Amino acid sequence: MLPDVAAAEAALNDLLPVRIEARHIRCLTTRDMPLGDLPEAGTLQKSDLVHGIALGPTIGDPGGALVGAAFLVAPPHGFESQAVTVLIAAVVGALFGSWASGLVAARVPNSRLAMFARDRAAGRILMMVDVPYTKLARIRALVESRHPDAAAGGVEPTIPAFR
Repeated sequence: MLPDVAAAEAALNDLLPVRIEARHIRCLTTRDMPLGDLPEAGTLQKSDLVHGIALGPTIGDPGGALVGAAFLVAPPHGFESQAVTVLIAAVVGALFGSWASGLVAARVPNSRLAMFARDRAAGRILMMVDVPYTKLARIRALVESRHPDAAAGGVEPTIPAFR
């Protein structure tokens, strides 16, 4: 968390020379606060889209399997049902569940960022930096030494692309 846009811009400028590309940095604040030239967080960071897509098959898969089983037990007129119908319906149900829950979750604020809501409402800037875990201590030390007004907010699980 950084106190304002000027501090976030200064932190960004400190990260670029140590080979943290701007595409790995995202900033988030309230909707009405302009970020200037700071890289703004996208839908994946702002919303619960990823969580929603992952949660969709939990309901869609069993629901599809039930529909497939219903077709197996009582097939509609002119429809010859086989056991594979249950499997196909389960896969279609999982895909539909991911799509439907993704649509809903795209409009829901990211629940992992809820702990920063009060600071963001106060006008502070949340800067998310994707770096390999091996560089984390060095980057954190750099930011803390040059920006004592910054507060570390935590570490997310390792993303395979950054190993």
